[in-house]
Amino acid sequence: MLQAAPFIGIIRHRIGIDGDGVTTLAAFHGCPLHCRYCLNPSCLGSAERLRCLTPEQLYEEVRIDQLYFLATGGGVCFGGGEPLLRPDYLIRFRELCGADWQLTLETSLNVPEENLQAVLPHVNAFIVDIKDLHPEIYQQYTGQPITRLLRNLEHLAGHFPTQQVVVRVPLIPDYNTDDDRAWSVEQLQAYGFERFDKFTYRTEGNRQ
Repeated sequence: MLQAAPFIGIIRHRIGIDGDGVTTLAAFHGCPLHCRYCLNPSCLGSAERLRCLTPEQLYEEVRIDQLYFLATGGGVCFGGGEPLLRPDYLIRFRELCGADWQLTLETSLNVPEENLQAVLPHVNAFIVDIKDLHPEIYQQYTGQPITRLLRNLEHLAGHFPTQQVVVRVPLIPDYNTDDDRAWSVEQLQAYGFERFDKFTYRTEGNRQ
């Protein structure tokens, strides 16, 4: 049995936010990035007081909404934090819930490529937050190099249906411009991605 993982939150009955149908968001603690306007800073804080659940315990908790999932084509969205830091956990959860639930990953893709490869057969959809594809902007904003993200974008485009991928392309105050974002979209289209979520980060109280 896999060890329990810490979660910063488990939120039920989400509609149209993170996947098809009715979804439950299961947000892991832990992230490889240190974004200046982190939307979930608790994912980088202490995990000491967080709830820790094995895949089996999480499944027993969220299966209360199975009828909603089946009726609407929904399921569980794993976010965080970074769910791809825990590929074995995700694979085990798929074994428990079976093929009828929609599993979505909300990810930065800044993880080892083998983590992404391992979960591809078990996931229905991805929401990818790229921040910005200019290497210098990306590193300034996230504190990490862009190499892993680019490698994983290429792998995802070549081994997963791109129509099942939504790429978030934010306008980040003080870091990128509309022209920067347009350039990022062009690069993503060259990979074969077609679905984009364009928005502007709200920065009040979120600077790290």
